[in-house]
Amino acid sequence: MDVYGYVRVSSMDQNGDRQMMALRDMAVPEKNIFMDKQSGRDFDRPNYKKLVKKLKAGDLLYILSIDRLGRNYEKIQKQWRVLAKEIGIDICVLDMPLLDTRGDRDLMGTFIADLVLQILSFVAQSERENIKRRQAEGITAVKAKGVKFGRVLSVLWVSAYFPNLLLAIKLAE
Repeated sequence: MDVYGYVRVSSMDQNGDRQMMALRDMAVPEKNIFMDKQSGRDFDRPNYKKLVKKLKAGDLLYILSIDRLGRNYEKIQKQWRVLAKEIGIDICVLDMPLLDTRGDRDLMGTFIADLVLQILSFVAQSERENIKRRQAEGITAVKAKGVKFGRVLSVLWVSAYFPNLLLAIKLAE
């Protein structure tokens, strides 16, 4: 049995130190920790794909929280089934002890774990939708105040690429 860890942050400017520390506390070997810096909307992530290819029946995968796995309700459910049922690994979500497939579970334990997974997957997707909504509202509010988005073209930049344009501007003055 090999032990793995998965870390995901949503953007390049975020860091996964908190997640990495939690995985190190669980004695996950550094070489078995896979990290992606991209959205959780789908599972088309390069290091996640590499991780899944390495996993084999009996392995253990640690994830700090279910929203680090993903933020799409249906896709989280599908990936959980692929990992736990099709590949046959154990999954341990560190911040939610009910989402730990290790050990023998009776029918009631499995039912409760499935129910918790459903709820937390829903919450993860809802949070993603709220983030997108708040971002759109913020952009609309700032635009209403007259703030312009995009790259500002300086005279130096324009003159470097369009030497005749600067001359034309000076002649027009």
